Amino acid sequence: MWTEITRANYERRGQRYASDLTNEEWDLVAPHLPERRERGRPRTTSLREVVNAILYLLRTGCPWRFFCQVIFPPRSTVQRYFYAWRDNELWRGLNRRIVEQHRQAQARSATPSAGVIDSQSVATTQVGGPRGLDPFKRIKGRKRHIVTDTDGLVLDVLVHPANIQDVHAAVPLLQSLRRIYPDLTHIFADRVYRGPKLLEKLKDCGPWSIEIVQRPPGVKGFALLPRRWVVERTFAWFGRRRRLAKDFEAKQETQTAWIYIANIELIIRRQAKLTKMSFESDSEEPRKRRLEGWAAGLGICRPSLSV
Repeated sequence: MWTEITRANYERRGQRYASDLTNEEWDLVAPHLPERRERGRPRTTSLREVVNAILYLLRTGCPWRFFCQVIFPPRSTVQRYFYAWRDNELWRGLNRRIVEQHRQAQARSATPSAGVIDSQSVATTQVGGPRGLDPFKRIKGRKRHIVTDTDGLVLDVLVHPANIQDVHAAVPLLQSLRRIYPDLTHIFADRVYRGPKLLEKLKDCGPWSIEIVQRPPGVKGFALLPRRWVVERTFAWFGRRRRLAKDFEAKQETQTAWIYIANIELIIRRQAKLTKMSFESDSEEPRKRRLEGWAAGLGICRPSLSV
C-alpha cells in the first residue's frame, strides 16, 4: 500500500526515466561489466546508457522495433550487447555476484545454505519457440522454474515448456545450483516435489534434504505458508516488470536473461538505498559534534544544535 512515507522512499525524481540507474546503482554494476578491448575499434557507446535502455525495455515491455533511438543508443547496438551478454552468461554471473554482495551487506553468509524452489506457468505469444500445455493451470506456454534464498533473491533459473512436470525439471535446476552454491543443501518445496525419486536423481551431485511445506489440515483457499510465501512474493515482483507479464521471447535463454535482469535491478536498488542511508547516518553525527564544539568555543551555552 502506497503511503506518503513509502512514496518518498521509492520516488526517483531527477531521473530521465524511473528505470534509469542512479550514480549509486551504477557504481554497483559497472565493475562487473566488460572492460574496453585493447585492440580493435575504440568503444564509443556508453555502457551505462546500454544498461538504462535494457532496464527501460524490462519495465515498459516495449518491443524492440518500437524502441526510442533518439534518447538511447541505436536499437541494433543495444540488441548486440544484450544478446552477447546473454550468450556468455554475463547476466547469470552478475546476478550471483550481486546476490553475494547484498547478503554480505546484511551481515549474512555470501553463500546461502537453504533455498526455496517453485515454478510459475506463463503464456507465450505467436513468436514461437518451445512451449507446452500445463493441464493443471490450463496455460499453454512455459514455466519459470526458480530457486531463491530465504529472502526471496533469485539464485538460479530454468525456463522450460509448461508440459514438463516440476519434479522432473527440478533435477537439472538443482544440479546447476549445486555447481554455483556447493554449500546449499536444504530446499523448501511444496508437495509437488515429494517422494524419493527426486532425491535418487540427485545422488550424483551430493546430499540434499528437501523439506515439504504442507498446508494446514482443513484449510481451504489461500493460506500463508512458511517459507513458501517467499518465492511466491518473488513471482509477484516479476509481475511489476511488463516484459515479464508474458513470455514474449522465442528462445528460453532470452526469457532466462530477463529474469536475471529483473532480480539484479531489484537488488541494486535495495543495496544503493542501504548504502545511501548508511552514509547519511555516518556523516550526520560527526557534523553535529563539530557544530557543538564550534558553539562551545564561542561560549554558546546550548547542549546541542539542531541540524
